[in-house]
Amino acid sequence: MTMANTKTKRRVRDHEPPYARCAFLNPYNLSLFVGGVALGVLSGHTWLVVVTCAAEVLWMIFAPDSRVLQRLWFDPAFAASARADAEERRRERIGQLAPNDSLRLGHLCGQKQVIERLAKENPSLTVDLLHDELAKLEGLLDEFIALGVAAARAEQHASTFDFATMRRSYQAYEEQLRAFGPREPRGEIASKNLDVLRQRRRRYDDLCRVVQVARGQMDLIEQTFRLLADEIMSMASPNELGGRIEELRVAVEAVRETADDAFADADADADLWKMENGARS
Repeated sequence: MTMANTKTKRRVRDHEPPYARCAFLNPYNLSLFVGGVALGVLSGHTWLVVVTCAAEVLWMIFAPDSRVLQRLWFDPAFAASARADAEERRRERIGQLAPNDSLRLGHLCGQKQVIERLAKENPSLTVDLLHDELAKLEGLLDEFIALGVAAARAEQHASTFDFATMRRSYQAYEEQLRAFGPREPRGEIASKNLDVLRQRRRRYDDLCRVVQVARGQMDLIEQTFRLLADEIMSMASPNELGGRIEELRVAVEAVRETADDAFADADADADLWKMENGARS
């Protein structure tokens, strides 16, 4: 029981924000500490250096574990930093979208603002409960961006398939396999290349399906936003809004996992194709 409690406490500590680093590496603390030490050294008052160091030690002992400081200073600072990092990552992903998808995202952001305004005008929806549900709309925007990036990536990857070259290679390896048979080394290599070419064709079909499904989900997000704007005024509970958003989020997550698998398989087949051709040469 004691070991289980120890492991639980260790996991909690591992997930806690670095309060000690925030308590020390902030401009106010560093200014007071460095200024106090410098003033004591320059003025020749050693006691001032000792007092400054002692105060810093006490600060580092008690400040990181202070619930008041965590609530009023440290946690808001960490939250602001996390929001800034999330915004930076979002800007990077938006830069990977196709131009048309960027325009669609802008329209979707406008639709989100309309939903938020209409929700606040609905007297049946309390503000406290509504805040949590409306926050999920922001997550759907991130999902829309992720789907757009996945679709653009799949389209770009699919464009690298040179079917004319693949067709000529397939015909050449078929002739080579017929000429030498599967037991001869040249025929064995030809058989392996044929298998890779068939796999690459299947991966191309997989990428095309990823594009179709991802873009279909993007359309669904847009249509859902429009539907929410139509229904929000008549909703009697925030759970209706949250349930619809959660269903859509789960579906989008499944699409993203499928896209990741398709990219991994396509990359593996391309590497195998290069390796087989390297062995042949």
